[in-house]
Amino acid sequence: MAYWLFKSEPETFSIDDLKARGAAGEPWDGVRNYQARNLLRDQMRIGDGVLFYHSNCAVPGVVGLAEIASGAYPDATAFDPQAKYFDAKSDPANPRWYLVEIRYVRHLARAIPLSEIKAHTDGPLADLPLVRRGNRLSLMPVTPAQWDCILALETTQ
Repeated sequence: MAYWLFKSEPETFSIDDLKARGAAGEPWDGVRNYQARNLLRDQMRIGDGVLFYHSNCAVPGVVGLAEIASGAYPDATAFDPQAKYFDAKSDPANPRWYLVEIRYVRHLARAIPLSEIKAHTDGPLADLPLVRRGNRLSLMPVTPAQWDCILALETTQ
């Protein structure tokens, strides 16, 4: 089992939106970064854990848990000229962009703000991609130790 952090702007798609999708989950489409695409396509597996992170908001932070609900498959929005994430250079015969589906697990008892995560970078969180300068990926790997550390923050203040 692997662990991941997925960022989403709550005005666009929030943890509440994911919860509302129920058991069907949500296709995580629109990833248009090759490094993130490679993680989706090559490393994510059904059942992997996901820290759901609200970004670009008043208090960014980890707000809930999700899980990978499907293997990777081509992102059809890349082929649809009417879609927000259309890519004219993407070819259905040789897909460039992939997605996985994620499914809601639970809200955290309290949101873990980025400022608090940054305050704990003397241990496993020191190497968390989220706290590295210049890291703008919308999804990233999380080690088991980082996962445990962030979840331990849920019950502290």
